Amino acid sequence: MARICAITGKRPTTGSIIHRKGQSKKSGGIGTHVTKTTKRKFRPNLQRVRVRLASGQVKRLWVSVKAIKAGLVEKA
Repeated sequence: MARICAITGKRPTTGSIIHRKGQSKKSGGIGTHVTKTTKRKFRPNLQRVRVRLASGQVKRLWVSVKAIKAGLVEKA
């Protein structure tokens, strides 16, 4: 599965997990420091849905929940 929404084109994006150590200045410390960063992926929330296309045929597609909630998909 390619993890790409068939309607909106949403796909996984990359980011990082940031590990911080120390007490914040607000709580009386000298501030937090970044100790480690590791790569991660933000994956879209895809669901396999039976969709009625404009031509009238029914097809199963991977669609993001955001597209379903927005009403961009007509369920079959």
